[in-house]
Amino acid sequence: MAADKLSHIDQDGRARMVDVGDKAVTYRTAKAEARLMAGPDTLALARDGNAKKGDVIAVAELAGVMAAKKTSDLIPLCHPLPLSKIKVEIMIEETCIRVTSEARTSGQTGVEMEALTAASVAALTLYDMLKAADKSMTIEGVRLLEKTGGVSGDYKRL
Repeated sequence: MAADKLSHIDQDGRARMVDVGDKAVTYRTAKAEARLMAGPDTLALARDGNAKKGDVIAVAELAGVMAAKKTSDLIPLCHPLPLSKIKVEIMIEETCIRVTSEARTSGQTGVEMEALTAASVAALTLYDMLKAADKSMTIEGVRLLEKTGGVSGDYKRL
């Protein structure tokens, strides 16, 4: 992709924060996910609440919510947004722990980064809390599932 198509790059090729001041305030949503791949014994520890560090699911869901609220502090060119909703859900599946997140706002820029940050940090928190039981875990598939609002329109992963 050419630099002139990237909104965070100026004419000289330097990183810059996009000026969204002239954009209309619109309702925006985003959903994202991440997967923590783990062995069956580790999945059972998380599912049954028997991890040494306690209820890993509740802690990871809370960590994801907290992270979404701090996205602009973590990602250098992100605008701070007033989130009207951030929801993180964790489900134990057959071969992984699936983290999904949903972010909402009415603003001048999208909430994709907040949803992605929530899913990522929740997955990292799960890793941290379960690493004593399974050092071979991997975090995979961090991705945007869908978004609504804004000039670029709606998107839904097929």
